[in-house]
Amino acid sequence: MFTGLVEGQGVVVRVEKKRNNSLLGIRPGFPWEEKLLGESIAVNGVCLTATAWKGEIFSVDVSEETLSRSNLGRLHSGDLVNLERALRLSDRLGGHLVTGHIDGTGRIIEKVLQEQFLLFKISIPQAFRPLIVEKGSIALDGVSLTVNRIGEKEFELTMIPHTAAVTTLGRKKIGEEVNVETDLIGKYVYQFLSSRREDEAEKKSKVDNEFLRKHGFI
Repeated sequence: MFTGLVEGQGVVVRVEKKRNNSLLGIRPGFPWEEKLLGESIAVNGVCLTATAWKGEIFSVDVSEETLSRSNLGRLHSGDLVNLERALRLSDRLGGHLVTGHIDGTGRIIEKVLQEQFLLFKISIPQAFRPLIVEKGSIALDGVSLTVNRIGEKEFELTMIPHTAAVTTLGRKKIGEEVNVETDLIGKYVYQFLSSRREDEAEKKSKVDNEFLRKHGFI
């Protein structure tokens, strides 16, 4: 579990592409006291496991599923990524609950500088629309942000100068992809209500032997 408060950036120093997956080597650009094997690290918002440490560089395996849902498959050596270590239960929850399980990607379709603040408009798949609400939380490339407005196929948000400076989002260009994780609580509420609607619809349209006997078909 993470908060969406990025600790700092790292640089990709190794990309090893395999048949259906890949391996990344990343050097954090900030002090990393405990180098633990098996720890969870959010890389551009994607929860990955540190499988090896060699000096200041850690390695992570990226599965086929993760490559299909995120922008990690388009990383190259020298690219910068946002990094966050897993949340301790004693830590302040300054952002929001972020799992690191990416829903998919969005695309930057507008980026405007307005009095040092960056205004973004992000296009999203239609399936994301019910999971995003105005003034709700969302994570882009692992960064906890607040939705300003939501349209049918896009949403807007504002980024403060500090966030733009300490994360990769400040350098993102129009047309680039960002990893999107919608609000965890919202996803569960939506799934619960959708299941109830499906159950009610099934009950209303259910045709069984009792129905057929009652209406003279058998």
